[in-house]
Amino acid sequence: MQNNSNILHQTSVDEKIFIIRGIQVMIDRDLAELYQVETRALNQAVKRNIDSFPSDFMFELTNEEKSELITKCDKLQKLKYYPSKIKVFTEQGVYMLATVLKSKIAREVNISIMRTFTRLKNQAVPYFDIIKRLEKLETEDTKTKELLRNVVQVINSMQELQDEAEQTTQKIGFVKE
Repeated sequence: MQNNSNILHQTSVDEKIFIIRGIQVMIDRDLAELYQVETRALNQAVKRNIDSFPSDFMFELTNEEKSELITKCDKLQKLKYYPSKIKVFTEQGVYMLATVLKSKIAREVNISIMRTFTRLKNQAVPYFDIIKRLEKLETEDTKTKELLRNVVQVINSMQELQDEAEQTTQKIGFVKE
């Protein structure tokens, strides 16, 4: 475990979590690196256990999503010419990966990843809670009132965008036939 702990300290799990389709996910390549297996081996394990990975646990990026991800994150430039579709895993998919890989390293890394997902969730304050608090603020200063109104509008817009993304995004994944 000592060796694995050093790897996780050197490679921040936070930097490997992306938001795609309004969901926190990790890409197959990063997970393979953390689990100390080849990406090919990780994807083969998934393929052998496809029933364990419904579309809300894992999905493949569209070409547009892949391009956007590569554009936003310089460290992923190598994936630009990656011949296979990039698979991404939600929190539940990451957990399922550890059960499929069945190695001591996978279990240890998985604990760290789960703690990171939990910490990120706990840091996020629901939008409606922020809005309620802001609306309760009373002030006589017209500039402050206008600023608070603008902040509430921005937060509402962010929530609407997230809700729309979750509703209109077609889920892509493997379907059991």
